[in-house]
Amino acid sequence: MLRRRLNRLLSGDERRVDSRTIYVGHRPCPATEAFIPPKFCDNRIVSSKYTVWNFLPKNLFEQFRRIANFYFLIIFLVQVIVDTPTSPVTSGLPLFFVITVTAIKQGYEDWLRHKADNEVNKYLVTVLEDGRRTRKESEKIKVGDVVEVEEDETFPCDLILLQSSRDDDTCFVTTASLDGESNHKTHYTVPDTEKDLESLNATIECEQPQPDLYKFVGRMHIYKNDQEPAVRSLGPENLLLKGATLKNTQKIFGVAVYTGMETKMALNYQGKSQKRSAVEKSINAFLLVYLCILVSKALVCTTLKYVWQSNPGQDEPWYNQKTQREKDTNLYLKMFTDFLSFMVLFNFIIPVSMYVTVEMQKFLGSFFIAWDKDFFDPEIQEGALVNTSDLNEELGQVEYVFTDKTGTLTQNNMEFIECCIDGFQYKYQDAASELDGFCVTDGPLSKLQQKAGREKEELFLRALCLCHTVQVKESTGQGDGLMNQVDGLELDGEVVRPEDQRGFIASSPDEVALVKGAMRYGFTFLGLESKNMKILNRNNDVEMYELLHVLNFDPVRRRMSVIVRTKSGDTLLFCKGADSSIFPRVRQDEVDRIRMHVERNATEGYRTLCVAYKKLTAEEYAQADTGLREARLALQDREEKLMAVYNQVETGMSLVGATAVEDRLQEEAAETMEALQGAGIKVWVLTGDKMETAKSTCYACRLFQRGTELLELTVRTLEEGGRKREERLHELLLDYHKKAVQDAAPVKAGVTRSWSTANQDYGFIIDGATLSMVLNSSPDANSGLYKSLFLQICQNCTAVLCCRMAPLQKAQIVKMVKNSKGGPITLSIGDGANDVSMILEAHVGIGIKGKEGRQAVRNSDYAIPKLKHLKKLLLAHGHLYYVRIAHLVQYFFYKNLCFILPQFLYQFFCGYSQQPLYDAAYLTMYNICFTSMPILAYSLLEQHIYMENLLDNATLYREIAKNAMLRWGPFLYWTLLGIFHGLLFFFGVRCLFSNPALQDNGQVFGNWSYGTIVFTVLVFTVTLKLALDTRHWTWINHFVIWGSLAFYVFFSFFWGGIIWPFLKQQRLYFVFANMLSSVSAWLVIILLILLSLLPDILLVVLRKPRGPHARQLSEDCLPQTSRLQLLRRCPTST
Repeated sequence: MLRRRLNRLLSGDERRVDSRTIYVGHRPCPATEAFIPPKFCDNRIVSSKYTVWNFLPKNLFEQFRRIANFYFLIIFLVQVIVDTPTSPVTSGLPLFFVITVTAIKQGYEDWLRHKADNEVNKYLVTVLEDGRRTRKESEKIKVGDVVEVEEDETFPCDLILLQSSRDDDTCFVTTASLDGESNHKTHYTVPDTEKDLESLNATIECEQPQPDLYKFVGRMHIYKNDQEPAVRSLGPENLLLKGATLKNTQKIFGVAVYTGMETKMALNYQGKSQKRSAVEKSINAFLLVYLCILVSKALVCTTLKYVWQSNPGQDEPWYNQKTQREKDTNLYLKMFTDFLSFMVLFNFIIPVSMYVTVEMQKFLGSFFIAWDKDFFDPEIQEGALVNTSDLNEELGQVEYVFTDKTGTLTQNNMEFIECCIDGFQYKYQDAASELDGFCVTDGPLSKLQQKAGREKEELFLRALCLCHTVQVKESTGQGDGLMNQVDGLELDGEVVRPEDQRGFIASSPDEVALVKGAMRYGFTFLGLESKNMKILNRNNDVEMYELLHVLNFDPVRRRMSVIVRTKSGDTLLFCKGADSSIFPRVRQDEVDRIRMHVERNATEGYRTLCVAYKKLTAEEYAQADTGLREARLALQDREEKLMAVYNQVETGMSLVGATAVEDRLQEEAAETMEALQGAGIKVWVLTGDKMETAKSTCYACRLFQRGTELLELTVRTLEEGGRKREERLHELLLDYHKKAVQDAAPVKAGVTRSWSTANQDYGFIIDGATLSMVLNSSPDANSGLYKSLFLQICQNCTAVLCCRMAPLQKAQIVKMVKNSKGGPITLSIGDGANDVSMILEAHVGIGIKGKEGRQAVRNSDYAIPKLKHLKKLLLAHGHLYYVRIAHLVQYFFYKNLCFILPQFLYQFFCGYSQQPLYDAAYLTMYNICFTSMPILAYSLLEQHIYMENLLDNATLYREIAKNAMLRWGPFLYWTLLGIFHGLLFFFGVRCLFSNPALQDNGQVFGNWSYGTIVFTVLVFTVTLKLALDTRHWTWINHFVIWGSLAFYVFFSFFWGGIIWPFLKQQRLYFVFANMLSSVSAWLVIILLILLSLLPDILLVVLRKPRGPHARQLSEDCLPQTSRLQLLRRCPTST
């Protein structure tokens, strides 16, 4: 990003003007014009966050933005500078450990990003320089270089196509890594360019870099000897984008127009920012509360100290005279020093070790996702992958899922299912049958009801064979063209000879499916040769049709047509398109026969298309031909003029039939979407695909139900009514808002999602062009209003479909929802590079290890092999991670409050002298050794409800929604519990010490014995409290809980039983052993532990199960045998 900004600053000409001039091959134009070599950025791609030089300062800055880290740094400095009651090691060591572990983890993640960048930047490409072909690294390409790209290579930067190896001056590309579509797109060379690129003298004037993949405006000036320069317009059909792949073309030459971070792919890439979980934000809020408690304790003690010392004789008793230096010290400075000393004494109330434990819990917990055998995919021999362990608990808080369609919800593999001809249904059954007829006995179709006439059948099949833009890919001899992944032919009949076996390539996979469908029934498309389309009919005769015009598909018309001429001289128009687009243009009696089939197929989730035809008279054709030619030459309003001619020609047609094509869904896609909606998660589909395809996918995935009312906000609906688009947009938004928001039934109390009420059955559909109007409308009052209305409508719909989205628009949608009221947790899931922006924008990004490269996986937080794995990842793993870490956080604050409250109370009985209640060893070891391992084991292994139950009952996910376990209510409960236990420990032991002669020989117990008894009760109580909270016992839990208590007893004996030479004073020498020799001490310890835990014990005994899925699933309610079985089945307990 910095490099891009520097380049912008250096190239002042770019900043001032809206266009750039590029000299093809760096050759200056004729001397009539001045040659100023412009400066552009290099072709390096940078996705990493750190460099070797800025890693340390940048990483430390990010880490000290955490309140706890910054606080402990201050405390450490205070301990170093001021004479405090505890050693600097007690806070410095844990802080150093946390900072180091986090820095190593983040450094490793960034090293992986550097590695990925280097793979792209060091990739060798061929560049033409002074007539020679030279190989150079991709990062060294400059704007103006002429680059050679061969078949199946990706374009190293954005290029204008100058020359192609194909005879028709076209080339085919796939843009799967940009917009998710794996179909082939046709691009054209600039007309009238020299065949010998060495002698080409030209300049290109084009717009400055911008992220819209589908827009490009420019012109090329071609200079020839002493002639007026020829000017050719450039559009998106001439631009080859970085990241796209060359297909079915041996090689092309193109000139670089945008490089590096200015390519459209890079501009659509969101920079990787530090993602922080909602739990971390809750921790910071709780820390502030505890900081306030700490400061107030220190202020109270400091104030009371000086009040107490103001009494005569208290400030300087006869046995403790002040030194001269102490007498000369400024009173206010002394008060401030005392305040800092109290802060240091009580600072253990802030649990720094919690950060270490949380980091370890996240890091170790993430292995359970990687180890889960249910996530293993035998096809690719891989399981799940965790790139960022910081967000595990966020998986349990997701409110919105944004999913890509192609390759995520669907396999992008279209298959012809059935057709309807003249009202009669034909269903394909047996692919191995002969391909020569429609009879039930010998053909692959079974006629449901009766049979249409043979003439109609053949007309319909001819329409399928002619009305498309499919190209035939010849077999190269190795059979690679025969079994193409998406579009290979699989012919079982002997209609086509072996040497004619071929594959199909098309701009849309459903076109291939229709051509294949016609093949199954005896009509084979053989290809296009010099404007002649060849068909092999059922009688094995080759039919020839001259292709006169193609009326291209567009999302507003939602249909496409071809005009062809038969050998007999008839001119025919064949048209196919969406039912809503075709029905108004044909006779009503024909519509009634076919409508029922179309509607049934649509509700089954199939992609439906209607087929119509029209015989054109010579006058009609002449008029259409003239109109089309004139419109195509227009430089202004070309689209509108073409549309007018298309609409004029495509009227008065006859409806022949309809087709149903299935875009195969991913395995268990519908079940997964249903489970997510059951869990209260809203699903939005963001796709670059056409609306019809995306809509039928939503029906198939059960995101839209049969009763769902669809609210459509697309270019088509904006153009209805013949008014200005802005006015229509405003009107539609208000209308939909009234329907979905104002008139909707109010949400019942206790229901966390608005969709869950029975009446809320709206689905919302918007396209990229309309979204741009909503998000980027003119900077007046309407801009904010549109956005607000749009968001409210979407939030009240069961599902939202956004089609024709550019990658950056996907990220804009995610950002808009993420920043909306309430800050809902968002998750994006996709499989292509076009999904990277939204994956990086969302709180949690998930990549699918699909067919479209690994950019999504590399930039994601988690990667899974299939969409179906998302269900378990969220509903089981996410749920458990959240519950575990929420308990960990609350427990840490509770145990530290229990720990430090007696220390605070002790100051009232020691003259506010900052005398520690506990020995320094206990202060240091309490959080690091005595109480850390049990909570770590709990936070890794606890299963309050078994995984099977979490998956079977999706509604359980709602119980922890909206950060339910880390709200102020539970926090207050844990804080009050900590205060209750702290008071009980201190005053319980104080009652015992009302007569301190507790030993048989009458010897008196001292202050260290007092502190040790309090500490012993404390350690046992907080550890046994966790044992009572544990529902899922494993041998690890037993080992760490009982092991921690045993270690405490052993350490106390060991620490007090030896004279340590390195200690100036040994406060605990034989204190612990002496303490245990007193029966009274034993009695008080046991009594106080029981009293502290009595509420919890009663709760466990008297608790009633909460409904069918409640805590009766816990360990203690299961027989030993079934417990062992469940232990074996649950991956988290391994």
